[in-house]
Amino acid sequence: MFARIDHIGVAVTDLDAALALYERDYDMTLVHRETVTEQGVEAVLLDLGENHVELLAPLSDDTPVGKFLARKGPGMHHVAYQTSDIVAELERLTIAGIQLIDTTPRIGIRGSSVAFLHPKSTGGVLTEIVQPAAGH
Repeated sequence: MFARIDHIGVAVTDLDAALALYERDYDMTLVHRETVTEQGVEAVLLDLGENHVELLAPLSDDTPVGKFLARKGPGMHHVAYQTSDIVAELERLTIAGIQLIDTTPRIGIRGSSVAFLHPKSTGGVLTEIVQPAAGH
């Protein structure tokens, strides 16, 4: 089961400019910045209560976020739901008929386990399932 919204992901072309907007004008606090080579992004997490906003800048144009930006421009990229057991959640979603992009979890930001669900089976919204790493 989903426990809560973990974060919303926002695709940006200029990470530092976007970060300035979110910190200065939205008064959000940067809690983590990391390059996730496997996903082809540099990502930052900003605190928003017990949830986060994740800003994503592509490492190159041929990454998923780079292709998203080329098609749609900057903006909302995905919503992420937190779970305590990502393997069980993926099994449950498969049985429910949800199309998975990732059939097994992979490593995400801050060492979390993540998997994406295809927007074709989630009402047009790219959906990420997140199991935080211990201590996060």
